Amino acid sequence: MIHVLVTGSKGQLGLELASLKSNFLNYNFFFTDKSQLDITNFKAVSTYILKNKIEVLINCAAYTNVDKAEEEQDLANEINHLAVKNLAEIAKKHQLKLIHISTDYVFDGSSSAPYTENESTNPQNVYGITKLNGEKALLKVNPPNAVIIRTAWLYSSFGENFVKTILRLSTEKESISVVSDQIGTPTYANDLAKAILQMRPLIKNNGVQIYHYTNEGKCSWFQFAEEIIKLSKNKCEVIPVSSSTYNSKAKRPNFSLLNTTKIQQEFGVKIPQWKDALAVCMEQIKTKATNED
Repeated sequence: MIHVLVTGSKGQLGLELASLKSNFLNYNFFFTDKSQLDITNFKAVSTYILKNKIEVLINCAAYTNVDKAEEEQDLANEINHLAVKNLAEIAKKHQLKLIHISTDYVFDGSSSAPYTENESTNPQNVYGITKLNGEKALLKVNPPNAVIIRTAWLYSSFGENFVKTILRLSTEKESISVVSDQIGTPTYANDLAKAILQMRPLIKNNGVQIYHYTNEGKCSWFQFAEEIIKLSKNKCEVIPVSSSTYNSKAKRPNFSLLNTTKIQQEFGVKIPQWKDALAVCMEQIKTKATNED
């Protein structure tokens, strides 16, 4: 029985990992959120790991409110950077396998080709800066059997996300405006969770390795919204608009497509197309809504 600690368990990815636990009976999962385990507290995490004989640590905890991070810089830095440094040192000390989740926002969006893992980073907002600093701290400590997985545009049948927002707005309004000049790939958190659990036994590296994971294909937020409404069969028009029409506090990359070749080749991970993944997630959302009724 392998003892696995999942931090940030109330987030989309943490909840998707929890939904898969019955498929992995050789794992003994420990799911914690900030109220149960403060990952910024080195001693508390060390004690928890020793007490529960943790062998694998999957860090899904993050400060992810991109606009609010511009105001709450210290808090974002504490969770996205300093806590990751703690986890890196603990993983090294106790010889844990560590899987840390990062973001496409470490890039500036000026590329015209999908970003590979070794391309230069240049975050454009506080969220991206703190996430990159977390990556750098982990790379500096460099525990063996540790990986950073950068992902993008995460959504799920759990929690609040773009898919659920568009579904709600499309029942309330005749038309909605959505940004059409930011390009990336939506990622179904359930697919990422499966990939993480598939990778786990195969991770064997001397230091930290970086991988990219999103669903296959590309689209704008406008095209993403169009597909959501098409699948929902709601009668709502989607109007494409420029990102300059929104007074967002944080600047976002216009192009954040991630190249996923490395993770596919090294771990044999099969990645679904984003439209197929979205259809699966929306069926889940529909089933949950029916069950709640």
